[in-house]
Amino acid sequence: MTGRALIIISSGEEAREKAMTGIMYAVNAKKNNWLDDVRLMFFGPSEKLILSEDEEIRNSMEAIRKAGLVPTACKAIARNEDIEPKLIKNGVNVEFVGTTISNLIREGYSVLTF
Repeated sequence: MTGRALIIISSGEEAREKAMTGIMYAVNAKKNNWLDDVRLMFFGPSEKLILSEDEEIRNSMEAIRKAGLVPTACKAIARNEDIEPKLIKNGVNVEFVGTTISNLIREGYSVLTF
């Protein structure tokens, strides 16, 4: 097995199925060891989406945790939307992601966006 992926979920409620597809891929890639490393990042409208009370969204967040993924969200967006505490409470690592994304690209991670 080789390969490392940074999966960025940026779609929100307007493209919910697209976001769910990316989440499902991240969970399965991690759970089934399809790649050496899988990183999951919520960026933009998806940060609000994952706080939804929707049962499918809640179940997907639980699947992320069970797979051993620790998702990250953008601190600048979270602060702007006033959702940083809620994200942290839901097990999401909140940080400024610009440098993180750039470093992972430099390290050879393939970037998949949903």
